[in-house]
Amino acid sequence: MNHDPRHSSSTTPVQHGGLTYKKSGVNIDAGNALIDMIKPAAAKTRRSGVTTGLGGFGAIFDIKATGYKDPLLVSTTDGVGTKVKIAVEIRSYKTIGIDLVAMCVNDLVVQGAEPLFFLDYYATGGLQLDRAATVIESIADGCVEAGCALVGGETAEMPGIYQGAEIDIAGFAVGAVERDAVITGQNIQAGDVILGCASTGVHSNGYSLVRKVVEHLKADYSKPAAFSPHQTLGEALLTPTRIYVKSCLAAAKTGDVQGFVHITGGGLIDNIPRVLPEGLGAEIDAKSWFVPEVFSWLQKGGNVPAVEMLRTFNCGIGMVVIVRPDKVDSIKAILQQHGEEVYRIGEITPRAADRDFVHFHNLEALWAA
Repeated sequence: MNHDPRHSSSTTPVQHGGLTYKKSGVNIDAGNALIDMIKPAAAKTRRSGVTTGLGGFGAIFDIKATGYKDPLLVSTTDGVGTKVKIAVEIRSYKTIGIDLVAMCVNDLVVQGAEPLFFLDYYATGGLQLDRAATVIESIADGCVEAGCALVGGETAEMPGIYQGAEIDIAGFAVGAVERDAVITGQNIQAGDVILGCASTGVHSNGYSLVRKVVEHLKADYSKPAAFSPHQTLGEALLTPTRIYVKSCLAAAKTGDVQGFVHITGGGLIDNIPRVLPEGLGAEIDAKSWFVPEVFSWLQKGGNVPAVEMLRTFNCGIGMVVIVRPDKVDSIKAILQQHGEEVYRIGEITPRAADRDFVHFHNLEALWAA
């Protein structure tokens, strides 16, 4: 595994009192120490195909060892946006890495791909070892949940870019799917049923608006959340993104899934059309699923228009699964066996020229709580 701290060293002696890399804000020794600290976290993610360990310039992965016969590779990259600012604000870093993994691997599985390996990018103005190690350990936790290996990464100290306690993280995931098992949505047809898998909350989209609502309400991250009194507001808003990999892969193996949709930025409105063949739309019944109270709090607290909510947040549905009507019960059962809370939320219909791709019924039910 390569977790290069992006530090360079010189064999030329530095005169006493002269400038050093450390004096400029970059600590080579701390970067090397971090690699040692995260070795156990990386080791617990090891899976078939991994051939290298920590410290190399690149990570070698043997796809043949995974058992695929005619695989296609699928790759994704993402971050967690300004959700990381709340983690910094309340100094809680134990789940933000799970978010990072989830945002990448959930995009892989929509095409039927199994996540194989993951790389992270951790950037900061000044490397704090314990904090960095906690973030990367949480990334490893996400990798374990997704069944992929943490094979490499980059730790960058950039004091001229990041100020104070600021950090940012990004992730990169690679998965594989047999050529004849790729899920594209091209076979979706009118009459297909739309199932929705529950989200754990806001996940990792829309946090610039979330933070704006918090600011507008003058809410305190350290006080109990109005929508979840057993948690502080900060803790509740850091609830990690659900990883749907194992449940969706199990459903995909049946060959009965016509399409998956990861509901990220753009919500149900913008994401569902990404898998629909031309001429089709979706009819969604907004009263058909439970909407976590955090969304009502955000909507009312910021007086956010309904369409804005639906284009910014998942509003309680983190993954959509599109199936033929006669496969609803069997696919729903598989998803539930893997821990998903599943709702029948709508169906695919022919799209009228004067109608949106996604049309909602009973929209007022979303904010009834």
